[in-house]
Amino acid sequence: MGKLEGKVALITGGGTGIGRAIALLFAGEGARVAVCGRRREPIEAVASEIEALGGRAAAFTGDIAIEADICRIVGETVARLGGLDVLVNNASVVGQVAPVAELDLAAWNQALAVNLTGAMLCSREAVRHMRASGGVIINVSSNVGRRGFRNRAPYVCSKWALHGLTQTLALEVAGRGIRVNAICPGPVLTERLQGSMRKMAAARGITPAEVQKEWEAESPMGRFATAEECARVALFLACADSSAMTGQALNVTAGVIMT
Repeated sequence: MGKLEGKVALITGGGTGIGRAIALLFAGEGARVAVCGRRREPIEAVASEIEALGGRAAAFTGDIAIEADICRIVGETVARLGGLDVLVNNASVVGQVAPVAELDLAAWNQALAVNLTGAMLCSREAVRHMRASGGVIINVSSNVGRRGFRNRAPYVCSKWALHGLTQTLALEVAGRGIRVNAICPGPVLTERLQGSMRKMAAARGITPAEVQKEWEAESPMGRFATAEECARVALFLACADSSAMTGQALNVTAGVIMT
């Protein structure tokens, strides 16, 4: 029997990267999995992959910066898959890459709307369905949720704030049997990270390869973490193996961050 046998999990941003890896691993451990995202093709591909392997999945398009979309997605997850036991707040945007002195307010607000407010709204709706039976919420933060990082203020600030949401919600719902934790991945070589490296390189006047080399050199292990390694930590937090843990944030950074 899998570690999530009989559970229903919703993964936002589940069509690519870390979200996709989490969705596939959770399904392999027995969960019925809902994936959501703004683009239909990748989330439907993940749902089809899960079903081809004998699992049960659903794909829902929507924008977690829009409250009505979130309410619909959570409601449809419960209706289609029979409940909601695990929420993974994975969806996020890179945001503007520029010094604070050059930030655009609309871009700043958009990063906070997706990375922070979206996670809050998803959690709010999930908690309303988890009250009777308990559950787990996992917020996908970042290593830069623990440190400043030049030219990345919108993303950095949204991820720092996500830690505050994690701890606050953990305190509020612990008595209902709901646990709330976070993972803090370091760089993971996804399509989105490659886009981020291109933006960073352009802002600094260097090549993306030079940015990647710098970031890899920050790790004592000399490499990036993988999406699958992040997914395995998320599985630990989602299942009974971490039953005494709430309000925590676990680094998955190949040693870049050690506290």
